Amino acid sequence: MSTIPERIKQFNSSRLPAFTAMKFETMAEDPFRFFRGTCHLFYEDLSHAGNFPSSPISWICGDLHLENFGTYKGDNRLIYFDLNDFDEGLLAPTAWEVVRMMTSIFVGCESLGINKKETRQIADLFLRNYSFHLSSGKARYLEVETANGIVRTFLERITQRKQKELIRQRTEEGKNGRLQLRIDHVRFFPIDKVLRKELLAHVNQWMQKSPLMRDRYQAVDACFRVAGTGSLGVNRYALLVRNSEDARKHMLIDMKEARYSSVLPWLKVPQPAWTSEADRVVAIQLRMQNINPALLSTTRFRGLPYVMKELQPTSDKIDFLLVKDRYKDIACVVGDMAFLTASAQLRSAGRQGAAVPDQLIEFGQDTLWQAPLLEYATRYAAQVKKDYQEYFTAYKAGYFE
Repeated sequence: MSTIPERIKQFNSSRLPAFTAMKFETMAEDPFRFFRGTCHLFYEDLSHAGNFPSSPISWICGDLHLENFGTYKGDNRLIYFDLNDFDEGLLAPTAWEVVRMMTSIFVGCESLGINKKETRQIADLFLRNYSFHLSSGKARYLEVETANGIVRTFLERITQRKQKELIRQRTEEGKNGRLQLRIDHVRFFPIDKVLRKELLAHVNQWMQKSPLMRDRYQAVDACFRVAGTGSLGVNRYALLVRNSEDARKHMLIDMKEARYSSVLPWLKVPQPAWTSEADRVVAIQLRMQNINPALLSTTRFRGLPYVMKELQPTSDKIDFLLVKDRYKDIACVVGDMAFLTASAQLRSAGRQGAAVPDQLIEFGQDTLWQAPLLEYATRYAAQVKKDYQEYFTAYKAGYFE
């Protein structure tokens, strides 16, 4: 079998070199960032795992971990906290989603310096809450009125923030006196004039298909956008659009290339015949989330499929570093993540080959699979740490340059 560095380099070989180098640098920070950037390793290894518990087939987001939950503004303009990344989404064994999340708890908590006893308690809590809510058969959701603890505080703070605050942070006044995107070489990077012109023209055409945007907004600036870890190296753009009736009002749009799910090569489950990878991502997000992000849709630019949505601030996620010494707060957040995971699976049950709710309820009531799943997550977290050390050694030696 190929080494860890070889597997990682091969998987990322078709991505944009400069931004893939940024991904490799980010993955070298700690085991958790490495885990976030190597979803393909996780599922390749999982597909070869012997005696892994069987489970019903359901829709999964595919890359579930502690930082793939966050707030976003829904198409009804309210703020929600939910699963928010579906790039790897597809039809797969239900337990695959759960065990990736639990592995992220072990890896993430260790990176935060949380002791093993509390980490185990947090993982147990996720498993219990997930099973309980799945067995209830009722999909729930989180918004300000239904949230508790730091999630409620978090949502209240985000709700109070105005759109113009985000615009102010991401833009600056240009030579012509009008707003333009602020190129900071951290989140936003420059693009050439030809690409910029094509993007603006394309997005203006795309907005004509949206009742919310048609004849109301005009695209005025575009740049390359960097966000996340796993998706670094794919084409991604931020666009500034201006209200045609009030030049003081603006909106930011995220345009992200959709590639095939890294889970797919290791699955034997038949998948629907999607018209594009962007259609796959959006279709799964539409059925798993309670309320979807504003402007969520697809397009095709320069022959490649893209997912479109209103740009969401990268800061709108729970910062576990701020609460790493507050066990009760972390436990409360993880408990919420557990019922959101179960709810997403129940919400999408029975669709295009997914198990019906009764099968998921029965799985939630069964306890025989839980101990083996917990054991695998514990063992694989140790494997992630080992793989990270092998990767880090190769990275420092210049293998990825």
